[in-house]
Amino acid sequence: MDFKDYYDIIGVKKDATQAEIKRAYKKLARKYHPDVSKEANAEVRFKELGEAYEALKDPEKRAAYDQLGKNWKAGQDFNPPPDWDAGFEFNGGGFTGGNDADYSDFFESLFGHGFQGGQRQSHDRSQGRQRTYQQRGEDHHAKVSIDLEDAYQGATRSIMLQSPEIDSNGHVINKQRTLNVKIPKGVKQGQRIRLSGQGSPGMGAAPAGDLYLQVEFNPHGLYRVQGHDVYLDVPVTPWEAALGASIKVPTPTGAVDLKIAEGTPNGRKMRLKGKGIPSKTPGDLYIIIQFTLPPAESDEAKQLYKKMQQELPYNPRSKMGV
Repeated sequence: MDFKDYYDIIGVKKDATQAEIKRAYKKLARKYHPDVSKEANAEVRFKELGEAYEALKDPEKRAAYDQLGKNWKAGQDFNPPPDWDAGFEFNGGGFTGGNDADYSDFFESLFGHGFQGGQRQSHDRSQGRQRTYQQRGEDHHAKVSIDLEDAYQGATRSIMLQSPEIDSNGHVINKQRTLNVKIPKGVKQGQRIRLSGQGSPGMGAAPAGDLYLQVEFNPHGLYRVQGHDVYLDVPVTPWEAALGASIKVPTPTGAVDLKIAEGTPNGRKMRLKGKGIPSKTPGDLYIIIQFTLPPAESDEAKQLYKKMQQELPYNPRSKMGV
Protein backbone atom coordinates (compact mmCIF):
# COMPACT_ATOMS: atom_id res chain seq x y z
CA MET A 1 0.00 0.00 0.00
CA ASP A 2 1.39 3.40 -1.04
CA PHE A 3 1.23 6.62 0.94
CA LYS A 4 -1.09 9.19 -0.67
CA ASP A 5 -0.34 12.91 -0.78
CA TYR A 6 -3.85 14.35 -0.56
CA TYR A 7 -2.61 17.92 -0.99
CA ASP A 8 -0.92 17.04 -4.27
CA ILE A 9 -4.07 15.24 -5.49
CA ILE A 10 -6.19 18.36 -4.95
CA GLY A 11 -3.41 20.67 -6.11
CA VAL A 12 -2.95 22.89 -3.07
CA LYS A 13 -0.08 23.65 -0.72
CA LYS A 14 0.10 22.04 2.69
CA ASP A 15 -0.61 25.38 4.39
CA ALA A 16 -3.76 26.03 2.34
CA THR A 17 -6.81 27.35 4.14
CA GLN A 18 -9.96 25.27 4.36
CA ALA A 19 -11.62 27.65 1.87
CA GLU A 20 -8.76 27.20 -0.63
CA ILE A 21 -9.02 23.43 -0.35
CA LYS A 22 -12.76 23.58 -0.96
CA ARG A 23 -12.40 25.81 -4.04
CA ALA A 24 -9.66 23.64 -5.53
CA TYR A 25 -11.68 20.49 -4.96
CA LYS A 26 -14.84 21.90 -6.54
CA LYS A 27 -12.93 23.08 -9.59
CA LEU A 28 -11.31 19.69 -10.21
CA ALA A 29 -14.45 17.75 -9.30
CA ARG A 30 -16.33 19.58 -12.06
CA LYS A 31 -13.50 18.87 -14.50
CA TYR A 32 -13.36 15.13 -13.78
CA HIS A 33 -16.98 14.36 -13.03
CA PRO A 34 -17.67 11.12 -14.97
CA ASP A 35 -21.00 12.44 -16.29
CA VAL A 36 -19.42 15.37 -18.11
CA SER A 37 -15.69 14.73 -18.40
CA LYS A 38 -14.10 13.36 -21.55
CA GLU A 39 -10.80 12.61 -19.78
CA ALA A 40 -9.75 8.96 -20.06
CA ASN A 41 -9.07 8.65 -16.34
CA ALA A 42 -12.01 10.80 -15.19
CA GLU A 43 -13.65 8.22 -12.94
CA VAL A 44 -10.39 7.33 -11.18
CA ARG A 45 -9.42 10.98 -10.69
CA PHE A 46 -12.89 11.85 -9.43
CA LYS A 47 -12.70 9.16 -6.76
CA GLU A 48 -9.18 10.25 -5.77
CA LEU A 49 -10.35 13.83 -5.41
CA GLY A 50 -13.32 12.80 -3.29
CA GLU A 51 -11.12 10.79 -0.98
CA ALA A 52 -8.55 13.57 -0.62
CA TYR A 53 -11.24 16.12 0.11
CA GLU A 54 -12.86 13.80 2.64
CA ALA A 55 -9.59 13.74 4.59
CA LEU A 56 -8.70 17.43 4.29
CA LYS A 57 -12.09 19.11 4.70
CA ASP A 58 -12.36 17.81 8.27
CA PRO A 59 -9.94 19.73 10.55
CA GLU A 60 -9.61 16.72 12.86
CA LYS A 61 -8.66 14.29 10.12
CA ARG A 62 -6.45 16.87 8.45
CA ALA A 63 -4.45 17.64 11.59
CA ALA A 64 -3.82 13.95 12.28
CA TYR A 65 -2.92 13.33 8.62
CA ASP A 66 -0.53 16.30 8.64
CA GLN A 67 1.35 14.91 11.62
CA LEU A 68 1.59 11.50 9.99
CA GLY A 69 2.67 12.98 6.66
CA LYS A 70 5.80 14.57 8.11
CA ASN A 71 7.54 11.23 7.85
CA TRP A 72 6.16 9.96 4.53
CA LYS A 73 6.20 10.90 0.86
CA ALA A 74 3.77 10.02 -1.90
CA GLY A 75 4.36 6.58 -3.33
CA GLN A 76 6.32 5.25 -0.37
CA ASP A 77 5.35 1.78 0.84
CA PHE A 78 3.11 2.52 3.79
CA ASN A 79 1.67 0.83 6.85
CA PRO A 80 0.18 3.02 9.61
CA PRO A 81 2.52 3.14 12.61
CA PRO A 82 0.96 1.82 15.82
CA ASP A 83 -1.20 4.47 17.50
CA TRP A 84 -0.34 7.05 14.84
CA ASP A 85 -3.43 9.05 15.87
CA ALA A 86 -2.87 8.92 19.63
CA GLY A 87 -3.42 12.23 21.40
CA PHE A 88 -5.89 13.70 18.88
CA GLU A 89 -9.46 14.45 19.85
CA PHE A 90 -12.13 13.48 17.34
CA ASN A 91 -15.84 14.20 17.42
CA GLY A 92 -16.74 13.19 13.85
CA GLY A 93 -17.19 9.85 12.14
CA GLY A 94 -14.64 8.09 10.00
CA PHE A 95 -16.67 8.25 6.77
CA THR A 96 -18.82 11.37 6.54
CA GLY A 97 -19.99 10.80 3.00
CA GLY A 98 -20.54 7.78 0.77
CA ASN A 99 -19.42 4.44 2.12
CA ASP A 100 -16.17 2.59 2.65
CA ALA A 101 -16.28 1.13 -0.86
CA ASP A 102 -15.67 4.66 -2.19
CA TYR A 103 -12.28 4.91 -0.51
CA SER A 104 -8.88 3.30 -0.92
CA ASP A 105 -7.19 0.91 1.49
CA PHE A 106 -4.93 3.81 2.46
CA PHE A 107 -7.85 5.96 3.59
CA GLU A 108 -9.54 3.05 5.34
CA SER A 109 -6.35 2.18 7.21
CA LEU A 110 -6.36 5.68 8.68
CA PHE A 111 -9.99 6.70 9.04
CA GLY A 112 -12.13 3.68 8.30
CA HIS A 113 -12.40 2.46 11.87
CA GLY A 114 -13.00 4.28 15.13
CA PHE A 115 -13.64 8.00 15.47
CA GLN A 116 -17.29 7.32 16.33
CA GLY A 117 -19.14 10.55 16.99
CA GLY A 118 -21.26 11.17 20.04
CA GLN A 119 -25.03 11.04 20.17
CA ARG A 120 -26.73 14.33 19.56
CA GLN A 121 -29.86 15.10 21.48
CA SER A 122 -32.11 18.10 21.20
CA HIS A 123 -35.10 19.11 23.26
CA ASP A 124 -37.64 21.83 22.58
CA ARG A 125 -39.48 23.09 25.64
CA SER A 126 -42.29 25.58 25.47
CA GLN A 127 -43.61 27.63 28.36
CA GLY A 128 -46.06 30.31 27.37
CA ARG A 129 -44.45 32.32 24.58
CA GLN A 130 -40.93 31.37 25.59
CA ARG A 131 -39.10 28.62 23.71
CA THR A 132 -35.66 27.36 24.67
CA TYR A 133 -33.50 25.22 22.39
CA GLN A 134 -31.25 22.71 24.09
CA GLN A 135 -28.71 20.35 22.63
CA ARG A 136 -26.33 18.12 24.49
CA GLY A 137 -22.70 18.67 23.56
CA GLU A 138 -20.99 16.23 21.23
CA ASP A 139 -18.90 13.43 22.68
CA HIS A 140 -15.19 13.50 21.91
CA HIS A 141 -12.94 10.51 21.35
CA ALA A 142 -9.19 10.17 21.67
CA LYS A 143 -6.61 7.41 21.83
CA VAL A 144 -4.04 7.48 24.64
CA SER A 145 -1.03 5.28 25.29
CA ILE A 146 -0.06 4.05 28.74
CA ASP A 147 2.60 1.75 30.15
CA LEU A 148 1.72 -1.86 30.89
CA GLU A 149 2.70 -1.33 34.52
CA ASP A 150 -0.11 1.25 34.84
CA ALA A 151 -2.64 -1.48 34.11
CA TYR A 152 -1.20 -3.65 36.89
CA GLN A 153 -1.09 -0.96 39.55
CA GLY A 154 -3.46 1.79 38.46
CA ALA A 155 -2.13 5.31 38.14
CA THR A 156 -2.94 8.97 37.61
CA ARG A 157 -1.33 10.33 34.46
CA SER A 158 -1.10 13.78 32.91
CA ILE A 159 -2.24 13.44 29.30
CA MET A 160 -1.97 16.13 26.62
CA LEU A 161 -4.59 16.12 23.88
CA GLN A 162 -4.69 18.06 20.63
CA SER A 163 -8.03 19.38 19.45
CA PRO A 164 -7.85 20.81 15.89
CA GLU A 165 -9.86 23.93 15.08
CA ILE A 166 -9.99 26.58 12.36
CA ASP A 167 -8.55 30.01 13.17
CA SER A 168 -9.86 33.36 11.91
CA ASN A 169 -7.75 33.07 8.73
CA GLY A 170 -9.12 29.65 7.80
CA HIS A 171 -6.05 27.66 8.80
CA VAL A 172 -6.19 24.52 10.91
CA ILE A 173 -4.45 24.91 14.27
CA ASN A 174 -4.08 22.53 17.17
CA LYS A 175 -5.49 23.63 20.50
CA GLN A 176 -3.85 21.70 23.29
CA ARG A 177 -5.18 20.82 26.70
CA THR A 178 -3.82 18.73 29.54
CA LEU A 179 -5.94 16.43 31.68
CA ASN A 180 -5.11 14.44 34.78
CA VAL A 181 -6.58 11.03 34.05
CA LYS A 182 -7.03 8.20 36.54
CA ILE A 183 -5.99 4.92 34.94
CA PRO A 184 -7.96 2.16 36.68
CA LYS A 185 -6.16 -0.96 37.80
CA GLY A 186 -6.95 -3.82 35.43
CA VAL A 187 -7.61 -1.69 32.35
CA LYS A 188 -7.00 -3.63 29.13
CA GLN A 189 -5.97 -2.64 25.64
CA GLY A 190 -8.83 -1.12 23.66
CA GLN A 191 -10.91 -0.33 26.75
CA ARG A 192 -12.49 3.10 26.93
CA ILE A 193 -12.29 5.47 29.89
CA ARG A 194 -15.18 7.95 30.10
CA LEU A 195 -14.54 11.48 31.34
CA SER A 196 -17.92 13.03 32.01
CA GLY A 197 -18.48 16.55 30.72
CA GLN A 198 -15.12 16.81 28.90
CA GLY A 199 -16.60 16.82 25.41
CA SER A 200 -18.14 19.76 23.53
CA PRO A 201 -20.20 22.27 25.54
CA GLY A 202 -23.97 21.89 25.37
CA MET A 203 -26.37 24.50 23.99
CA GLY A 204 -28.83 26.21 26.25
CA ALA A 205 -29.00 24.45 29.58
CA ALA A 206 -28.06 21.09 28.09
CA PRO A 207 -25.03 19.27 29.52
CA ALA A 208 -21.65 19.01 27.84
CA GLY A 209 -20.69 15.85 25.99
CA ASP A 210 -18.26 13.31 27.35
CA LEU A 211 -14.69 12.44 26.40
CA TYR A 212 -13.92 8.79 25.73
CA LEU A 213 -10.28 7.77 25.92
CA GLN A 214 -9.36 4.53 24.17
CA VAL A 215 -6.47 2.89 25.99
CA GLU A 216 -3.51 1.44 24.10
CA PHE A 217 -0.26 0.14 25.60
CA ASN A 218 3.12 1.60 24.77
CA PRO A 219 5.45 -0.95 23.14
CA HIS A 220 7.31 -2.85 25.85
CA GLY A 221 10.81 -4.21 25.63
CA LEU A 222 9.82 -7.51 27.27
CA TYR A 223 6.11 -8.17 27.22
CA ARG A 224 3.31 -8.67 24.68
CA VAL A 225 -0.34 -8.28 25.63
CA GLN A 226 -3.47 -10.06 24.46
CA GLY A 227 -6.56 -9.06 26.40
CA HIS A 228 -5.70 -9.59 30.07
CA ASP A 229 -2.97 -12.13 29.25
CA VAL A 230 0.71 -11.19 29.04
CA TYR A 231 3.42 -13.06 27.12
CA LEU A 232 7.15 -13.10 27.81
CA ASP A 233 9.92 -14.80 25.79
CA VAL A 234 12.55 -16.18 28.18
CA PRO A 235 15.96 -17.25 26.80
CA VAL A 236 17.49 -20.38 28.33
CA THR A 237 20.70 -22.26 27.63
CA PRO A 238 20.67 -25.74 26.09
CA TRP A 239 21.97 -27.27 29.32
CA GLU A 240 19.27 -25.56 31.40
CA ALA A 241 16.63 -27.03 29.11
CA ALA A 242 18.28 -30.46 28.87
CA LEU A 243 19.21 -30.92 32.53
CA GLY A 244 16.56 -28.82 34.22
CA ALA A 245 17.14 -25.65 36.24
CA SER A 246 15.63 -23.05 38.49
CA ILE A 247 15.90 -19.56 37.00
CA LYS A 248 14.65 -16.10 37.84
CA VAL A 249 12.34 -14.41 35.34
CA PRO A 250 10.92 -10.88 35.40
CA THR A 251 7.20 -10.13 35.68
CA PRO A 252 5.46 -6.73 35.74
CA THR A 253 5.11 -7.14 39.53
CA GLY A 254 8.63 -8.38 40.27
CA ALA A 255 10.96 -11.30 39.62
CA VAL A 256 9.85 -14.86 40.34
CA ASP A 257 11.60 -18.24 40.46
CA LEU A 258 10.70 -20.53 37.57
CA LYS A 259 11.49 -24.24 37.46
CA ILE A 260 12.61 -25.55 34.08
CA ALA A 261 11.88 -29.27 33.82
CA GLU A 262 14.49 -31.67 32.49
CA GLY A 263 14.14 -32.05 28.73
CA THR A 264 12.09 -28.89 28.19
CA PRO A 265 11.70 -28.32 24.42
CA ASN A 266 12.24 -25.05 22.65
CA GLY A 267 9.05 -22.98 22.38
CA ARG A 268 7.30 -24.58 25.36
CA LYS A 269 4.62 -22.33 26.84
CA MET A 270 4.47 -22.18 30.64
CA ARG A 271 1.57 -20.50 32.42
CA LEU A 272 1.80 -18.45 35.58
CA LYS A 273 -1.84 -18.39 36.59
CA GLY A 274 -3.24 -15.04 37.66
CA LYS A 275 0.00 -13.17 36.90
CA GLY A 276 -1.48 -11.31 33.94
CA ILE A 277 -3.35 -8.02 34.08
CA PRO A 278 -5.56 -7.86 37.19
CA SER A 279 -9.31 -8.01 36.72
CA LYS A 280 -12.36 -9.75 38.16
CA THR A 281 -10.90 -12.82 36.44
CA PRO A 282 -7.15 -12.04 36.34
CA GLY A 283 -5.23 -12.77 33.20
CA ASP A 284 -2.29 -15.16 33.05
CA LEU A 285 1.39 -14.62 32.32
CA TYR A 286 2.72 -17.00 29.69
CA ILE A 287 6.43 -17.81 29.57
CA ILE A 288 7.70 -18.91 26.15
CA ILE A 289 10.97 -20.85 26.36
CA GLN A 290 13.52 -19.77 23.75
CA PHE A 291 16.83 -21.58 23.38
CA THR A 292 19.91 -19.42 23.04
CA LEU A 293 23.46 -20.50 22.25
CA PRO A 294 26.65 -19.01 23.65
CA PRO A 295 28.85 -17.50 20.91
CA ALA A 296 31.93 -19.40 19.77
CA GLU A 297 34.22 -16.39 20.02
CA SER A 298 37.24 -18.11 21.61
CA ASP A 299 39.32 -21.15 20.72
CA GLU A 300 38.11 -22.86 23.88
CA ALA A 301 34.48 -22.30 22.95
CA LYS A 302 35.06 -23.62 19.44
CA GLN A 303 36.71 -26.75 20.84
CA LEU A 304 33.67 -27.37 23.06
CA TYR A 305 31.35 -27.10 20.07
CA LYS A 306 33.55 -29.50 18.09
CA LYS A 307 33.44 -31.96 20.98
CA MET A 308 29.65 -31.74 21.08
CA GLN A 309 29.56 -32.28 17.31
CA GLN A 310 31.62 -35.46 17.69
CA GLU A 311 30.05 -36.89 20.84
CA LEU A 312 26.43 -35.81 20.38
CA PRO A 313 25.54 -36.73 16.80
CA TYR A 314 22.26 -34.96 16.16
CA ASN A 315 20.47 -33.96 12.95
CA PRO A 316 17.57 -31.57 13.68
CA ARG A 317 16.43 -31.92 10.05
CA SER A 318 16.17 -35.72 10.06
CA LYS A 319 12.37 -35.65 9.78
CA MET A 320 12.35 -33.22 6.86
CA GLY A 321 13.32 -35.82 4.28
CA VAL A 322 16.50 -34.03 3.24
